[in-house]
Amino acid sequence: MLTGVKMFLARGEETDIADNALLKWFRRRMRVTNDLHGHAFFVRTQSRRSGEVKLHATPLFLALVTIEIADVIFAVDSVPAVFAITTDAYVVYTSNIFAILGLRALYFALAAVIHRFAYLKQALAVLLVFIGGKVFAAPLLGIEKVPPAVSLSVTAAILATGVVWSLWRTRAEAGPPR
Repeated sequence: MLTGVKMFLARGEETDIADNALLKWFRRRMRVTNDLHGHAFFVRTQSRRSGEVKLHATPLFLALVTIEIADVIFAVDSVPAVFAITTDAYVVYTSNIFAILGLRALYFALAAVIHRFAYLKQALAVLLVFIGGKVFAAPLLGIEKVPPAVSLSVTAAILATGVVWSLWRTRAEAGPPR
């Protein structure tokens, strides 16, 4: 719930990736080049001081590690949300795997039109508050959990509202229909 509120109130400032604690931690523990070297994750470069050839990671490797750690955090973070719907371990496990695989593919599909979804971040923030609020609301309402049909309906309504509002507000940027 706190993450949702924080997301909703954020002003959209750009984050400097160089200040990322994870990247700083990796840079302190391994040699990393400052330049990309094509598609290589590791390169051998000659030390300026000793002339010795040493293995260095590239920024591409750091990007891969960061993405994979984000995937693991997403999976761990989403387990309680799945358990709110089912306690079947198979469903929990497979839904997280498919969510990670699907989100990666969805990223590439949406990358070209993401500018049209200007209010999706706010819709996702409201959705996070709703999902977190369900945990507190169920005992207050005297029920074991919020019925899945209610959860899915509210989730669909929040996302649809965010998408439709975004498309309506950014319609001038899309240009005339072809």
